[in-house]
Amino acid sequence: MKTIILFLFSICSCGVFAQSDSTTFRTYLYNKEYKVYLRINFYAQDIILPGQEMLGPLPGYLGKEHNSFCWPIISAEVKGKKAHLEMVNDFGSEDLEATLTRKNDSIYILKQGKGSTIKVPADNKWQKLPAVLEFKRK
Repeated sequence: MKTIILFLFSICSCGVFAQSDSTTFRTYLYNKEYKVYLRINFYAQDIILPGQEMLGPLPGYLGKEHNSFCWPIISAEVKGKKAHLEMVNDFGSEDLEATLTRKNDSIYILKQGKGSTIKVPADNKWQKLPAVLEFKRK
């Protein structure tokens, strides 16, 4: 009888863990300093870019506050607390690989890898974002 109870408990525990993991990369993240955000759902990959519906559902995008410019995420592969991303600017002229890592419940780290540097509009010019950027859950 104890074996059956322990087995049922282990099944229930695994189910709870799996459910909580399905929200790690389904969230809205914000960086106050650069006024940029990430809107992501790497599981269902059902994010629609406002004004760019023709692109269809995507894993997410990096956007700029009060601006329509964005970097669509065209692929995302989740491995534990880290996701490997491919991003392209909305003109299609620049692309890059990046990782997004969950540091804790509210902090995520975006690290740019191979490819272009992420640039966003700021005060009528292009602003390069740092290679490593911290985001907070909003």
